[in-house]
Amino acid sequence: MRRTARHRSGLAAVPALTACVATLSACTADGGHRPAAGPTATSTAAPPQATALAERYRQAGGDADVYAIQWETGSGAAPLIVVRTGNPDAGDALFQKQAASVTAYLADREGLSLRGGYLMDVFGPDGRLLHRRDATSPS
Repeated sequence: MRRTARHRSGLAAVPALTACVATLSACTADGGHRPAAGPTATSTAAPPQATALAERYRQAGGDADVYAIQWETGSGAAPLIVVRTGNPDAGDALFQKQAASVTAYLADREGLSLRGGYLMDVFGPDGRLLHRRDATSPS
């Protein structure tokens, strides 16, 4: 059977497709799970209710760089918390402190239930994703 250029180019796409599927998989090499893929960028403008929530958070002693906080309930018990910050630092130490501060404030002052854990996306001043956390309990 003679292969034409059309067949060869179709076969050449298979490794690229396989690599793409592996990249998009939610499983890590060690069997853990990453949070579901979401946006990797967002608008730097935030809804008024998100900026008002961040203002209350800052007035309660929260991180001064956080300018918007919002959450939405997903299909499960864990809410998705979206934080917008003016600080471009993508360091883990800052994120750990910020995540603990935001979640404590939301649970203590805003009544958000974190019983099922939470998902958190933190976007920087240019709208790029700085951090993504899945702090849900394994089922």
